[in-house]
Amino acid sequence: MQTKPTSRRPDGCIPRLLAGPMSAEREMLLAIARRSGDGSRILLLTERVGDWESLIRLADEHRVSPMLYQLLTETGATVPPDAMERLRAEYNRNVFHSIANAAELIAVLKVFDEEGISAMPFKGVVLAASVYHDHMARAAGDLDLIIHQRDLKRATAILQARGYEFTLPVLSDGRTDPNPYEYHFERQADGRVLELRWRLDLTQPGFRRNLGMDWVWPSRRTAKLAGAEVPNMSSEMTLLVLCMHGSKHVWSRVLWICDVARLLECSPDLDWERAIREAKKSGLSRSLALGVLLAYRIADASVPPTVLRRLQSDSAANQLARHIEENLFEAPGNTPMGPVPYSIQLLDFRDRVTLLLSLDLFRPNEHDRAVLPLPRVFHALYYLIRPFRILRDRSPR
Repeated sequence: MQTKPTSRRPDGCIPRLLAGPMSAEREMLLAIARRSGDGSRILLLTERVGDWESLIRLADEHRVSPMLYQLLTETGATVPPDAMERLRAEYNRNVFHSIANAAELIAVLKVFDEEGISAMPFKGVVLAASVYHDHMARAAGDLDLIIHQRDLKRATAILQARGYEFTLPVLSDGRTDPNPYEYHFERQADGRVLELRWRLDLTQPGFRRNLGMDWVWPSRRTAKLAGAEVPNMSSEMTLLVLCMHGSKHVWSRVLWICDVARLLECSPDLDWERAIREAKKSGLSRSLALGVLLAYRIADASVPPTVLRRLQSDSAANQLARHIEENLFEAPGNTPMGPVPYSIQLLDFRDRVTLLLSLDLFRPNEHDRAVLPLPRVFHALYYLIRPFRILRDRSPR
């Protein structure tokens, strides 16, 4: 599919739902998202900022403090000295953290490779290096790696030898997750956090797609990170992973919208047909539509008109995008009210059916088998029998 011409609003145009009175602090974050090249507009916004403490806090909450510092220094904006010093200190801290993360990631990948363990890094410094073209430009977080589950035991031993301790994921009720898809590692000596995953997941336990190394590894590329070549996902797979991650967390940070916009900006040859086809195959069509629509509406991302119309035809994705826009600053992470939970709206039809069938309400039991005894080969029919049996039992007599 052709990637040009692209749909893009004029630089500096505020999306419809964010139009109207808006604080300079919030407009500054939108300018970061749009990567506005209009220096005069940034200078005007800087003059309008009335609460630098609020702006710094907002930038930190949305994980765009390094970008804010770069934007202000590049435009030569006049900033109160104490505010600029705080931004500079945070920027320098992020630089140190990014350099340390890059060095550790390169070292871990080298040891894994020597032991025959394939590993795919995602997000973090590799995303910053490949999409932002500077592994120190994006807020540094944890190290994230996908591996084959069969390599988990050996990978765990390697990380433990490097001083890491691991814990299993904990559910919201405090119990250890009985079906984990990641191990959390933390090194007490320097506080470094590394997560090993063998499956990527959406919000619902019923989402059991096998989206792991077999999904991302075949189309891999490489990225240059601090002078070293490291594995990297293709642009299409990166887009799907970013949209899955952002959707899982209700796009509560401007950073995640920036990630999608920057990826689209630096990938003019992105194969949209392949991305859309893979999204449909993997149950991520709604997540892809939501992520791209938000990047277009909020970060002014370039999207081919034919692709944009195709994604906009998903009315549910449009409604979710509007809700997230409206709550981006007021209540980030807030899910829309309604009869269908947000996490269910993200799933395609097949995954919704799978989820429903996994619930006890729809799972056949001995009462269903007693109504009509069937040979084991026909037990799948009990899923059809059960609704009628429940209706019969609950109907007035």
